Amino acid sequence: MEQRIGTFIRKTKETDISLKINLDGQGLNKIDTGIPFFDHMLDGFARHGLFDLEVKVRGDVEVDSHHTIEDTGIVLGQAIADALGDKAGIKRYGYFILPMDETLALCAVDLSGRPYLKYDAEFTVPALGTMDTEMVREFFYAVSYSAAINLHVKIMEKGNNHHMAEAMFKAFGKALDMAVSPEPRIQGVWSTKGTL
Repeated sequence: MEQRIGTFIRKTKETDISLKINLDGQGLNKIDTGIPFFDHMLDGFARHGLFDLEVKVRGDVEVDSHHTIEDTGIVLGQAIADALGDKAGIKRYGYFILPMDETLALCAVDLSGRPYLKYDAEFTVPALGTMDTEMVREFFYAVSYSAAINLHVKIMEKGNNHHMAEAMFKAFGKALDMAVSPEPRIQGVWSTKGTL
């Protein structure tokens, strides 16, 4: 299987984003969104998913973190879809339960072509650095819908807010890595419909 690389550029009045992801990478990345805590989360996602990720964002962070994070999620989802192509020969499903000290996060992914997000996490602070905690859900929503994936993200054990967010992003990376992994026993797509 050749390396699966997806790229996407999106420019609006609110954001200017260029993103490249290699699903068959080594976890190398170069990330600059203008929101340091969000950079930290994307770094965890890429490193633990073994994705090479390049992200450059210029957003209206003087307003707040919303447009930058949501639009980055949209672009990441579109780049993932671009890299996957017709999804032939992949496992399709992936899941991971990730502990981070006292917290425990679950993530499950189905690269079904049917977008859906089930999200269950409650933060007790409004922001982590300059990233609004309510944007964690908005990021995962944007990725799930633009990549057309079924995504479940859940905090099973609460604790430190930083730990909860980081556990979710890392669990997503691990689950997605499993879902995009080659399955040598099948030739086409893993679906009774014949398409994903």
